[in-house]
Amino acid sequence: MKKNFSLTETNKKQDRVVEAIKYEINKYLARERRKTLPEGVDYWEFQCKVGAQDTSAKTVHSNEISKSIDEVVLQNVPSVYIEILAKAGVHSKKRVRAAAREEDEE
Repeated sequence: MKKNFSLTETNKKQDRVVEAIKYEINKYLARERRKTLPEGVDYWEFQCKVGAQDTSAKTVHSNEISKSIDEVVLQNVPSVYIEILAKAGVHSKKRVRAAAREEDEE
């Protein structure tokens, strides 16, 4: 998802617009997490960027998206750019355990 959200709507207060953006982001993350994982993958990892524009967007953790949106809103900009890319992830501890099991079986 790469999207530029407008923070100015004529019939809504800015606080409600920001809440709607956060709701849409959380809904997107939940939808992506529900997708079936490929073989050998433990979880979905998200590469996230938030900023006033795509050129000034900073990389953030998926848990910090809401806080980053609030920081952009405080800058009094007309829109906020959000980029979220899902990527397959494997826990490193599980890889070590699986390798140890394979050695024990041999």
